[in-house]
Amino acid sequence: MTRRRLILPTLAGAALLAAGAFGVQQASAHHAFAAEFDGKTPVLLRGKVTKVEWINPHAWVHLNAVTPGGTQEWMVEGGTPNTLLRSGIDRNSLKVGTEIVVRGYQSKDKACTPVCKANGRDVTFPDGRKLFMGSSGTGAPKDGSDPNDK
Repeated sequence: MTRRRLILPTLAGAALLAAGAFGVQQASAHHAFAAEFDGKTPVLLRGKVTKVEWINPHAWVHLNAVTPGGTQEWMVEGGTPNTLLRSGIDRNSLKVGTEIVVRGYQSKDKACTPVCKANGRDVTFPDGRKLFMGSSGTGAPKDGSDPNDK
């Protein structure tokens, strides 16, 4: 057996191990809806975007929601950046200062420390456009916001 015949299978095996390790890491970073959010605690948030984290596995939209007592900082989990792009949402449509309305579900941890968290289902823009901002097939309640729900 030549040296070349030994190197190719070794490189292929190393590549498979690396791909497997990366896949495990991605799977552990991702979660089902019910692991973090409460499907029985809907929220309706109105406020200005303060920051957008366009990251995998989920984008996060930060906003200062208007409450009867003033404003409260919220982090709203969206779908993957790719999912959002397919829904018609991109970095430019969620600019800092844009006033939006988000309908979603609060996290199971309702302590709101350091900020409140929610899973976003849909977002309404100042021009009235309403787009789905969640992920399909995560176990979120079937509330009519996901166009893929049947």
